[in-house]
Amino acid sequence: MGKKKQKKLPKIGLLYLDYVLRFFDKSNFKGWPDKIETATYHWKNDKDRFIKEVKRKKIDILIGNIPATAYETFRDISRELPNVQFVPSLDTQFSNKSKENVTRFCWKYDIPVPKTHIFYDRKKAYKFIEKTSYPKIVKKSYGPSNYGGYFVHKVDSIKETKNLLEAKKYHPIYMQDFVPMSADVRVMLIGHKPVCAFWRRPPEGEWLTNTSQGGSMDYNNVPKELLDLAVKVSKAANAEYWACDIAVGIDGKYRILECATAFAAFPYIRDWIGQYLMWKFSDGRFRKPNIPLYNWEELSKIDSSLLRTMRNIAFGKYSPSFDGEYFMNKQVATDKKSTIFELDEQFKMLNTKTRKKEEWPSEKWNFQDKYPLKSLKSMKVLNKKALKDSDESTLNIEDISDEQMFSFLATSTKGFGKKKARAAFDKYGKEKLLHMFENEPKSLLEIKGLKKDNYKQMIQKWSTFKQILRGVAPTSS
Repeated sequence: MGKKKQKKLPKIGLLYLDYVLRFFDKSNFKGWPDKIETATYHWKNDKDRFIKEVKRKKIDILIGNIPATAYETFRDISRELPNVQFVPSLDTQFSNKSKENVTRFCWKYDIPVPKTHIFYDRKKAYKFIEKTSYPKIVKKSYGPSNYGGYFVHKVDSIKETKNLLEAKKYHPIYMQDFVPMSADVRVMLIGHKPVCAFWRRPPEGEWLTNTSQGGSMDYNNVPKELLDLAVKVSKAANAEYWACDIAVGIDGKYRILECATAFAAFPYIRDWIGQYLMWKFSDGRFRKPNIPLYNWEELSKIDSSLLRTMRNIAFGKYSPSFDGEYFMNKQVATDKKSTIFELDEQFKMLNTKTRKKEEWPSEKWNFQDKYPLKSLKSMKVLNKKALKDSDESTLNIEDISDEQMFSFLATSTKGFGKKKARAAFDKYGKEKLLHMFENEPKSLLEIKGLKKDNYKQMIQKWSTFKQILRGVAPTSS
């Protein structure tokens, strides 16, 4: 008898967007036998062209994270491509768009979060501000990621809150009760299994845990109950891969702070996600990766500079002898090793199920467009058209992260890739580069490897990039 014919593999495509740091690369899918396509979205009025590209390349599965400023456009794109599976799905990526969406997701699934108040009506918000108790936390809900805690503020009085909101112009007004916490924990999951977790602790006398603000981090002794909560959240989102930040309150309670599919991850974690997706979509031709629980405690002992560059870390599955299997299954957990073995069986890596029906349709859940500011003039802030047509409004240092600046340098013009961008970033730093773009653009010609034609193209794209960061980038309608 001849060999059974193998089922044809689906065509994989990787989703890229200009100026957005790439989460995946073809190398993350090591061993996939067929060509992996790429499809890049170029902002502005690129929706129709992008849809045609995906169809022309006959992509079955489109893998990649969608930034907040393109989320609604990709809701439309996904509907125009009903036969293409987006991974993660647009429903899974609902929390990527805003902190408000994270909160609404948690409310629906009865997931603990700090008590939250969201206002699209400024008058109602100010009435609340007058009567509520303090301290409170005020956050920017939409827009760029909260790099370094720049868009999270602790307010202690009515006056301080009003002054902040007049200065920052945040819309909606997103406020949470201040919850004193001892630390928070970032948990990363693949197939609902925790694969990395670490503590972030605030410096003494402070409340922000961001390492860029002086916080510390370690990987030891993350409680099982906290991992249980992370798994619950990942399952609710039906996420192939996921990360959530969990606050550990002084009162001993756990609360979700953030969750999304877009997160910083070591290269080997992106490889593990690639292996998991290859197993998921290959009908058994590729093995599911074996990732032991609490592996992060051992990997964290490796120097972080080396760990950032390591790839293709794999773990063999333990197969004990008959006697070993007998005694290991019979014994009571008396030490850490046997405890981990038992927990590893409880925290299994699972296959996610494809859902056809939209859980978070934009017609119902796109509050940002449904309830815009009624009077931009009264807020003394440029409207969207003015932002589009004007270069007078400059970016501040807190408006852009290191990663975003590096990504722009590396992708905004041909002939100036990652190597030259890294050299420029190392020499000048984010603050100096931002000053050059905003105040002395001709000084960019001092950057080694940047030719005059590249410089002109980079300057032209800077204006669009600023709009993307502000959350008002022109998108197709």
